Amino acid sequence: MKKIFDTILNIYKIEELRARIITTLGFLLVYRLGAQVVLPGIDSIQLAELSDKAGGGGLLGILNAFTGGAFANASIFALGIMPYISASIVVQLMGIAIPYLQKLQKEGESGRKKINQITRWLTIGICVVQAPAYLYGLSALGVPDSAFIIGRGPIFMISSITILVTGTIFAMWMGEKITDKGIGNGISLLIMVGIIASLPLSFTQEFVSRVTENNGGLIMILIELILWVIIILLSVLLVMAVRQVPVQYARRTSVGSNEKNIFGSRQYIPLRLNASGVMPIIFAQALMFIPAYVGSLFGSSNFGQWMQSSFSDIFGLWYNILFAVLIIIFTFFYTAITVPTNKMSDDLKRSGGFVPGIRPGKETSDFLDTVMSHITFPGSLYLAALSVFPAVVVKLIGMQQGWALFYGGTSLLIMVGVAIDTIQQVNSYLLNRHYDGLMKSGIKRRSNI
Repeated sequence: MKKIFDTILNIYKIEELRARIITTLGFLLVYRLGAQVVLPGIDSIQLAELSDKAGGGGLLGILNAFTGGAFANASIFALGIMPYISASIVVQLMGIAIPYLQKLQKEGESGRKKINQITRWLTIGICVVQAPAYLYGLSALGVPDSAFIIGRGPIFMISSITILVTGTIFAMWMGEKITDKGIGNGISLLIMVGIIASLPLSFTQEFVSRVTENNGGLIMILIELILWVIIILLSVLLVMAVRQVPVQYARRTSVGSNEKNIFGSRQYIPLRLNASGVMPIIFAQALMFIPAYVGSLFGSSNFGQWMQSSFSDIFGLWYNILFAVLIIIFTFFYTAITVPTNKMSDDLKRSGGFVPGIRPGKETSDFLDTVMSHITFPGSLYLAALSVFPAVVVKLIGMQQGWALFYGGTSLLIMVGVAIDTIQQVNSYLLNRHYDGLMKSGIKRRSNI
């Protein structure tokens, strides 16, 4: 405990770090306050059914979690930062096929600025499409017509679309400012603070259910907290684990009129066990509405009824089997397009590096691709297991659904990943000023896989 207080005091002593943390907390506070401001012309009292549907999991649950409840509140930040994330993914995927974007990626800082500008404009375009879809979709999500105080005429639609688009742009700006002037990755922090916002209420509901309804009592709460800590540790292992591929560099020396190549120091290429992050979960979750929709096309037939009942329950058996299979598939797909083994091989060759026992060029590229395939398979199984674990605890021990969502999936992995990244940045400031870090030996990626 004394070490924790000493670390906090050391953080306070570093003026730049203190200012960055205060800046970050200020922007996060503004974002959380904005999530509670309802769009003008909507009666917030009549949004109860929207909150129930958004809190029930699935794609709506993810959107609501990423926006910190702003989606269910019909607030000015209802679209959240998701349009920016969608635009970033689209630009990243387009960079594989479009030569212009490939050229920008190779231009360093100037190219990165142009890509960011393209991403911003694409974000606005996505918002312009999503904003009216969200407003028109409120009725389908259970918001009664009486909730629209001035109706849904042109004045309401134009003003609300403008506010929603502006809200997303403002959130994007805050995220970029946190990255530049604060601590940690701003966009990720905005998502994480939205996820954490629902944690106290979810735990309170679970606590009340266990204690007041004689459903296990405090002993069961203690078991759940211990299990939660274990799941968090397993998530940390997934995020931090790497496979280190040794690389040797030749160092050229001159001896008289002769030049000789001698071996320099050995380094490593860190290939992550989970190189795709949470993207496979997001992609898989976005497609999980299709089976239930297909079932609805078959009407009241036995097959149609089975499809709708089996794939509408996010904690059901068949839903989670398909969910896990899609996560495994998308893990391989996203890793293949985001880990450029050919480029890594070319960069090694240009810098005079090589993998011991492997020829530079195509053989090195094939070797790296094989290693990635070998570690991606267990990594995808690990990711799929963590993603379906909330359904396991709901079915086996009767856990409340809201609290169970923090036992795996997108929410937990984002919280763990962002926390690790932020701690590493704070640690670097402390160590650069010759202070002890937040952890005795810092945070190091595990390489024993």
